[in-house]
Amino acid sequence: MSGKIYIVGIGPGASEYLTKKAVDSVKSSDYTVGSTRAIELFDDVQNKIAFNVKDLLDKLEEGVQLACDGNTVSILSTGDPGFSGVLNTVLRISKEKGFSKENIEVVPGISSLQLAAAKCHIQWDSANVMTFHGRENIDEILSVINNEKTTIALPSRKVRDMAQFLLDNGVEEDRKVVVCERLSYPDEKIVEATLKDIAESEFTYMCIMVIY
Repeated sequence: MSGKIYIVGIGPGASEYLTKKAVDSVKSSDYTVGSTRAIELFDDVQNKIAFNVKDLLDKLEEGVQLACDGNTVSILSTGDPGFSGVLNTVLRISKEKGFSKENIEVVPGISSLQLAAAKCHIQWDSANVMTFHGRENIDEILSVINNEKTTIALPSRKVRDMAQFLLDNGVEEDRKVVVCERLSYPDEKIVEATLKDIAESEFTYMCIMVIY
């Protein structure tokens, strides 16, 4: 007996950015796995399996096992599952457990990078779109930062650290930067400044950097 896994993109954070497909997938699931913040976006959840940073892998494995046992499971991923999301991790666990990819459906969501592009009126298919989430080495940005395209980046750690890294590697201190913080939330903030100013400012971890 084989179940079903939905890997559901939940958008940037506000419920208004949930797709109908995301809502319907969770509604039809026996179990829903995700962060507490993600699960709270949905009104119709049968069995909640909440994770945090420390037990993420264990909870994902539990979710896949429940699907192996014949249940329908939604696994929630911030933004889009295929962009700094849990897609690859869930696929790897599923393969290890012998769960067929044919029974996995990816439900795309709106990435915070897409929303940042929209807020800044950027045609993002002609921008450098990069994620450094969870990565220590961010040298890759140096190969594109001066290619005359706008760069939309999800920083690895603090925004000021990435700004300082760029300054340390020769990027002009007066380069225009827009930081989109807590997009879609009531306290959303969009700050335009120079690279030098951004390196001297504090932001939360929920940020996108747009570097012109």
